[in-house]
Amino acid sequence: MFRTLLAKEFREQWRTWKAVILLSIFLISGLISPVLAKYTPVLLRSIPGIPEALMAAIPEPTISDAIAQYIKNTSQFGILLIILLTMGVIAQEKERGTAAMLFTKPVRRSAVVLAKWITGVSVILVGLAIGGFGCLAYTAMLFEGLPLGTFIALNLLMAVYFTVYLSITLLASAVARSQSMAAVGAFGGLVVLLVLDSLPRIGDYTPGKLPGWGATLVLGGHTTAWAALGVSAVIIVAAVALACWQLEREEI
Repeated sequence: MFRTLLAKEFREQWRTWKAVILLSIFLISGLISPVLAKYTPVLLRSIPGIPEALMAAIPEPTISDAIAQYIKNTSQFGILLIILLTMGVIAQEKERGTAAMLFTKPVRRSAVVLAKWITGVSVILVGLAIGGFGCLAYTAMLFEGLPLGTFIALNLLMAVYFTVYLSITLLASAVARSQSMAAVGAFGGLVVLLVLDSLPRIGDYTPGKLPGWGATLVLGGHTTAWAALGVSAVIIVAAVALACWQLEREEI
């Protein structure tokens, strides 16, 4: 029965174009990031009337700029899309009454949550693989080749980072009675994590440190963020467990 639920979720991802949209955005982010890093200084220097002193202050692009652009673009678009495409996966079914029909069948409600979570994580991993390959190829063309092992590690850390927001949004969707309320809860969780990430000391334990750790690995640094990884794992497990518990106890 669980395999049937998974197959249903994957079909819905494709039929509603959610997977296509997410994969496309990840691919575009991966492709344009090295290009932006390489040619943004060139475009700035080509502005008519720019002072010589300002032109000289524009630094030459490096491979670290390509990595920074990749993390920035993929994170910004990725988090936004994950929230928008996930916030209605449970709340919308409750709102439309399809959840009540599904739960009349011999299926555990927690299995429904887990199927939706696994589907979301799978799409994120595939998206990062596609976008990462595009970034890897263009960075090699415009700068130099990136170390494959540490670049894979960067993308795995970003996958954990995205999974945190996926899990929180899934929890918001399980708790809410409508898609609009789920959106409020999901974006509220985003705001809370962003605020915590900006706080001294506390920010060292937040999921927002994971992409920076990945960038350090790629560039040969030795800074780690194991505490942030541990906190991220706790948030993911807690959010999914609470979503399962909420759906099991709710009268639909």
